[in-house]
Amino acid sequence: MCKKNLLPILLLLVCFACKKKDPVHPTNGNGNTPADSTNIQHVSVLTQHNDNTRAGLNNQETALTTTNVTSAHFGKLFELSVDDQTYSQPLIVGNLTIGSKTRNVVFIATVNNSIYAYDADNGTLFWQQNYTQAGMRTPNNADMNSGWCNPYTDFSYNIGIVGTPVIDPTSQTIYFVARSTDSKNFVQYLHAVNITTGAEQAGSPVKITASVPGTGDGAVNGVVSFDPRRNNQRQGLALVNGTVYISYSSHCDWNPYHGWIFGYDAKSLAQTIVYNDTPSGEAGGMWESGMGIAADAQGSLYVTTGNGTVGQGNLFSSSSNGTNENSPNPDPANLTNRSESALKLTPSGNTMQVSSYFTPTNYVDLNTNDLDYGVMGTFLIPNSNLFVTGCKDGNIYLLDKDNMGGYSSVANQVVQTIPINNAMHCQPSFFQGAGNAYVYFWSENDKLRSYAFNNGKFAFTPTTSPDSGPGGGSGAMLSVSSNGTSNGILWAWYASTGDAGGQTSPGILRAFDASNITKELWNSGQNANDFPGYYAKFCAPTIANGKVYLGTFSHKVIVYGLK
Repeated sequence: MCKKNLLPILLLLVCFACKKKDPVHPTNGNGNTPADSTNIQHVSVLTQHNDNTRAGLNNQETALTTTNVTSAHFGKLFELSVDDQTYSQPLIVGNLTIGSKTRNVVFIATVNNSIYAYDADNGTLFWQQNYTQAGMRTPNNADMNSGWCNPYTDFSYNIGIVGTPVIDPTSQTIYFVARSTDSKNFVQYLHAVNITTGAEQAGSPVKITASVPGTGDGAVNGVVSFDPRRNNQRQGLALVNGTVYISYSSHCDWNPYHGWIFGYDAKSLAQTIVYNDTPSGEAGGMWESGMGIAADAQGSLYVTTGNGTVGQGNLFSSSSNGTNENSPNPDPANLTNRSESALKLTPSGNTMQVSSYFTPTNYVDLNTNDLDYGVMGTFLIPNSNLFVTGCKDGNIYLLDKDNMGGYSSVANQVVQTIPINNAMHCQPSFFQGAGNAYVYFWSENDKLRSYAFNNGKFAFTPTTSPDSGPGGGSGAMLSVSSNGTSNGILWAWYASTGDAGGQTSPGILRAFDASNITKELWNSGQNANDFPGYYAKFCAPTIANGKVYLGTFSHKVIVYGLK
C-alpha cells in the first residue's frame, strides 16, 4: 500500500484519539454510554435548587472544573426559545426515554402557562403545550392593580406558571400550578402531566380551592376561604413522601390574603392537607424569593412567613390590627397566627401541626417597617439538623430545625445570628469542600459573602468578593456545582444594571471558585456572544451534565457549556 493511501487512516486515528480526551464527555467509570445518548452524564434536577434541602448543590458534576470554566473554553452553546418569561427554574431529567431516543431532557415553564420539553444536550424540541383553561386567558399584572398596588410592577405582564414545578421520575409526571381568568373569575389548577408527551395524567387538572374555620381577614360567617386572585403561588413546589405541596403568598400585599399550604396525593390528586397560618388574622405569606419548600426525609416542612398577624387573638397582633409589645410569652400550643416566623410543620390529619418555631422578638418593628422575615430563600444544611433563614432587616438566623427557639427575649435561643444589614431578596447556596463547608449569600446592594461553616456554626467574619453586585430590589440567585468535594463552582445570576425588583433589566451570569470566592473564573460579560439577555428574577441557574441552563426574561433559556 502506498503512503498517500495511509493518510486517511492516520487522520481517523488522530481524530479518534482526540475524542477520547474530550473533556465534555468524562468517563463514568465503566466506559459505557447508554443507547442514543449524546452525554455520558445523566444527572437529574427534579425540583427547585436540586433537592428538598434547597441547598442548591449538584455535587455530581464531572465535566465543569475550576480550570476549564474560562472564557477560552466555556461559553454559550445554544438557546431554547419559549413563548414568554421564565420565573421558574429549568428542570432536568437525565437518561429519559422519549419517543425512540434516550436523552437528557430539560423542562421549561413560562408565565404564559406553557411547558416545553427540549433535548438538554442539542436543543431538539420534543413537545410543548399550553395549559391555560379553555375559554380563558393568562392573568397579568393589570389584573392586580388595586389600591396601592397600582401600577403593579412585581411582574412584567403575564402571571401564569410562576412557582418552579416538581418532577416525579418514577411516574414520569411533572406537577405545576397554572392560573387562568376570564377577566371576572380567577382560577388556579394543579396539573400532573406526563413528561414524555405533555398529556394530562388521570385526574388532572384539579381546581385549587380550600377553606378553614376562622375569623381572619376576609372571613365570611366564620370561614376563611382561599382567594385564587390575590394569593400568589411563588415558592417552588415540593414532592414529599407521595404528597405534592403548594404554598402561597400574595400579590403586592393585597388584602385580604393569607399564607396557605396545600397537600395533594401525587397519584390521585386528592387534596389531603390544608394549612392556613393566620386563620384569625391577616397576611403571613410565604415568599422566600421563589425558593422551594424545604422538607426532611420524615415528611416535615420548613418555611418562613412574612408580614402579618402574630399570636393568639390580640395577644400578639400585627401593626394593622393593633400592637401589644408587652404581652406575656404565648403558649406555643395555643399560638394561632404565625406571621414573621420560621416554622417546622408536621402533617397531622388533614392539616399541619407546628412542631417547632422561631419568632423574632422585634416582630412588631418588622411589621411596622415592612421587614418581612420570610423574604430570603431558606434551606436545610445537608447532613445536619440546622435550618438557615434570613430577614429583610438584614439578619441571618441559624436555627436548630427541631428546636428553633420559640418566642423569647433570651439572645441565645437560636443557634446563631449573623447581621448583614441588607434586605435579603436572594437565594443562598451551600458547598461541602474537602476541608471547610461554605454558605453563600449575595443580597442586593452588597458584596458576595462566603461564610465558612464548621462545627455547626458560621465563621462570624465572611470572605467577600472584591466588587459590588446587584443593586435595586433583587439580589443574586446562587447555585453550586462540584465533583464531590472538589472543583466547587459558585454560579451567580443577577441584574447587571437597573432595579430588577420592579423592572426588566439585563443580566449577568458569573462563576467563582467556591473555595475562594475572591477568584472569579468566568462571567457572561467577557464575550459579547455570551450575553444572556434579561435577568429572570428569582430563577436560579440549573447546572447538570456539563451545562448551565439559565432562564431569562428574553423568552429563551440560555445553555452554556464547554466549547
